[in-house]
Amino acid sequence: MLADPVLEKLHAIDRDASGHISTSEQITNPATKERYVQRSLVEEAITSSQLEGASTTREVAKAMIRSGREPVDRSERMILNNYRAIQLISRSKNEPLTPELVFALHRTITEGTLPEGAERNYVRTPDDNIKVYDDRDDTVLHVPPPADQLSQRMDLLCQFANEEQTGAFLPPVLKAIILHFWLAYDHPFIDGNGRTARALFYWSVLSQGFWLFEFVSISSIIHKAPIRYARSFLYTETDENDLTYFILFQLTVIRRGITELHAYLDRKTREIQNTERLLRSSVFNHRQVALLGHALRHPGMEYTIESHRSSHGISYQTARTDLLDLAQNRLVIQTKRGKTFLFRVPPDISDRLAGLP
Repeated sequence: MLADPVLEKLHAIDRDASGHISTSEQITNPATKERYVQRSLVEEAITSSQLEGASTTREVAKAMIRSGREPVDRSERMILNNYRAIQLISRSKNEPLTPELVFALHRTITEGTLPEGAERNYVRTPDDNIKVYDDRDDTVLHVPPPADQLSQRMDLLCQFANEEQTGAFLPPVLKAIILHFWLAYDHPFIDGNGRTARALFYWSVLSQGFWLFEFVSISSIIHKAPIRYARSFLYTETDENDLTYFILFQLTVIRRGITELHAYLDRKTREIQNTERLLRSSVFNHRQVALLGHALRHPGMEYTIESHRSSHGISYQTARTDLLDLAQNRLVIQTKRGKTFLFRVPPDISDRLAGLP
């Protein structure tokens, strides 16, 4: 029997995830949808890594992903790994969950961040004395199940993830939350358990057709309340593994994520409308309009062909044509740094847009 607060929050998620948001042109229009998916991918990659100690700023991390440059330290590597893991989830959402897929997610998440000589999957062994501690006073918060049970428990986790509904109906979001908790509770790896657990949540909701989560970053909300996140695990374990605590916290996170998505889309709608009014007599495609909208808020910003390509999921040639056209119209200034072409936003971009014929 689900507690009333759980049912109430599930109802609110179903309500808020339909109607208005399902008909939002920005995320249903194929011409613009990819940009919003990319934004969510980047945000989730950054904040999920920050929860585990990554210290790179959001702007630097975004620039790294958009430009395609290699990470320069462990924090940047964690963020890039998370970004690639979420891309792997998107490609694998129609496949059944297997231990091999979980290991593939973990390898992607931890590549280049594990101690030298670590095993490829870095699964803990009976010799590893792994416990979860409170960073403030080294209090033991959680002792995972014995390592010799991990193989069987991983098989059971995958079976639960893949099985069709049997008996009482289990809402898709609840199944995803349980998988999130399950992997974090089992703690099968020496490092990367939290990031893998959150990745597993995304695999679950997307594999069950819950398309909205392509646009919602749960880690960005958890990052604002990391202590409450940790406590939701602790309260569950200290109350005979009553998952209600963790479920309620996660449902609250999801609702807030949806609310912030609504606000973001409303804000972007107003920005697009303002930009379109400025550009109403000009002939630019939706990608160029998006770049100009961003440029209006960031005079002096520099774009590259690779960053424009990555932001919109288009070919190099299409990105190059977009930027050269804007340069020809004097809306960006084309320069070069080494072998890389740069397209800088002029300080008087607003005046230039207003002066378009």
